[in-house]
Amino acid sequence: MIIQKEANELINQINHIRDLMILTGLRNGLNDDQTLKYSKELDKLIHKYQLMTSFSSHTS
Repeated sequence: MIIQKEANELINQINHIRDLMILTGLRNGLNDDQTLKYSKELDKLIHKYQLMTSFSSHTS
């Protein structure tokens, strides 16, 4: 189950970046450059996860 392992790793990354984004947003504000950077990175990871799980469900 390579895809499952990769999906779990992505979930861990998503949770980590989400936590960083929330902390940075609380400390520096929602329009802070670092908060926005984390937000964009989180969007990319979530999109990658959605593509992976969508592809996985179509091949099962």
